[in-house]
Amino acid sequence: MPKDGATGPSRIWLVRHGESAGNVARDRAHESGLDRIDLAARDVDIPLSPLGEDQAAALGAHVARANAEDRPEVILVSPYRRALQTAGRITGALDGGSDLPLRIDERLREKEFGILDGLTTRGVTAVYPEQAEFRRLLGKFYHRPPGGESWCDVIFRLRSLLDTVAIRHADQRVMIVAHQVVVLCMRYIIEELTEDEILAIDAEGDVANCSVTEYRRDPAGGGLRLVRYNATDHLERAADAEVTAEPDRAGGIRG
Repeated sequence: MPKDGATGPSRIWLVRHGESAGNVARDRAHESGLDRIDLAARDVDIPLSPLGEDQAAALGAHVARANAEDRPEVILVSPYRRALQTAGRITGALDGGSDLPLRIDERLREKEFGILDGLTTRGVTAVYPEQAEFRRLLGKFYHRPPGGESWCDVIFRLRSLLDTVAIRHADQRVMIVAHQVVVLCMRYIIEELTEDEILAIDAEGDVANCSVTEYRRDPAGGGLRLVRYNATDHLERAADAEVTAEPDRAGGIRG
C-alpha cells in the first residue's frame, strides 16, 4: 500500500461475511462422515444462515452507532450472495445507507477450489487422494487444485484490487466485505508478511464470521497500520449473534 506522500485510503475495514447455510451443511456432512456436502445451490449463491443474518445485523448496528468519521464512505463487496447480504445489512442499518456506495468487485470472490469444490476433508482424500498428497507436500499457500486457485493466485488478484483502491478511494474510509482467505491474504499484502508468518496467523484459528480487521493510515509514516484483527466484541454484546468461526466456504478444506 502507498507510503509517504502517496495516495491511498485513510482507513480500511476487512469484514468476513456472516455464517452461511453452506457452513451448516458442511458441519452436517462432517458429523455424518460423508464425502460430499449436500448443497442446494452453487457456492456463489449460498445465502446466510439465520445465525449469519443475526451476526450481520449486529455488525450493522455496531457501524450505525459509530461516529460519522468512524463509518465507511464506500463498501467493496464480493459478488457471493452471503457477502452481499452481509453488506446489505450494514448499509440498511445506516441513516442514508442507500446513498452509501456499494461496489461489487469479482476480485474479492471466494478462493476457487476447482475439482475439490463441495468435498469434505474426508471426501478429498477418498476421491482425489493425489490432490490430498499434493496439498500435504506443497502446503496451502502454493497448492492449486485443477480448476482452482492457490493462496498465491488469490494474492495476485488482491494486489490488483488494492492498486485500484489506492487510486480510486484516496483519503477515503473503505470497508471490504468478503471471505476468510481474502482477509488473510490482504494481511499478507498490506503488512508485507512472509508465507510462514501468514500461515502462523492462520494456524491460530479461523477468521470469525462478521469479525472486523481494521487498518488506519499511520500519520508518521503514511502507510497503513493494523489496529485490530478478527475483532468480535460487537457480536459478543448482541443477544442473538453468537460468534462462529467456520471454514469460509461450502467445502471442507480450509483455504
